[in-house]
Amino acid sequence: MAESVLISTPFTAASTAADVLRDLDLTGVRAIVTGGSSGIGTETARALTAAGAEVTLAVRNMAAGDTVAEAIGTSTGRARPQVARLDLADRTTVARFVTAWRGPLHLLINNAGVVTGGLERTGEGWELQFATNHLGHFALATGLHGALTRGASDRDGARIVSVSSTAHMRSGIDFDDLHFEHRSYDPQVAYAQSKTANSLFAVEATRLWAPDGIVANAVNPGGVATGLQRNFTSRQRQSLDAAEAAGVFTYKTVEQGAATSIVAAVSPAFAHSGGHYLDDTQEAYTVPNDADLAQHPHGVKEWALDPATAERLWAVSTELLRARIPQSRTGRP
Repeated sequence: MAESVLISTPFTAASTAADVLRDLDLTGVRAIVTGGSSGIGTETARALTAAGAEVTLAVRNMAAGDTVAEAIGTSTGRARPQVARLDLADRTTVARFVTAWRGPLHLLINNAGVVTGGLERTGEGWELQFATNHLGHFALATGLHGALTRGASDRDGARIVSVSSTAHMRSGIDFDDLHFEHRSYDPQVAYAQSKTANSLFAVEATRLWAPDGIVANAVNPGGVATGLQRNFTSRQRQSLDAAEAAGVFTYKTVEQGAATSIVAAVSPAFAHSGGHYLDDTQEAYTVPNDADLAQHPHGVKEWALDPATAERLWAVSTELLRARIPQSRTGRP
């Protein structure tokens, strides 16, 4: 069977979010950026706002979100982004966010993420990285499906951007022990599993929702120094340094890191095509599950795009979220 042609764009690893949006007018586009109060999320929100989009920052820390929103409004000369509370590890705040949303939604940028140095759990007993990076975004996206459908209807399509990572190459999905109840805990493996889940979400969301005009794509922003690394253990930092030394990645600026998210959000090439994994502003090539990360730093493993695995993960995630919300939860400030 002939291999499919990878989707390409005119941008490169050196392109910035502003480069991608140059000469584009996003007036009338309503966008949500999770984790918009720091790092790549802030730059993604700033770039979208500068292009005329109506942006909502979905953040845990409202004070930080307000500060960023004010700075974005001042620096772009555009309307200040809205700020709304969202803790992806707390299903109650996700439900409140969804209930409070009014009107259509055209862009959902699932950007927020957490890295832990050791085992942490939510009130449900879920491993925190999987719960935050995948399940929280899954609940948000499914809860906003109606708004995305309305957005797709009035602007010829709506898009979801799911921020993954090269880390996905370290682990597939362990359906027998999603929450490390039996195996020894390794925060890097846990993070990798959550990033694979982010990619698989895009695959199944597109399959299910493309008839509604909604497509989802996963992106790898590349190596960007952000607050995400603040909880790294010495072992995690050593692993990151070793990966950099091996040429797995070269550090980008935040502006360059946000570019791939913006490509997935606005490029005509991905307007009606989803279920892809983008790296350095292009669709990435697929490699076998046993491929070496150092030899294929810009590839995507088969397990992150497998349709059957994506369908199973969707079903498992749906079932997990049907469970009763516990009275005592692990909140994150």
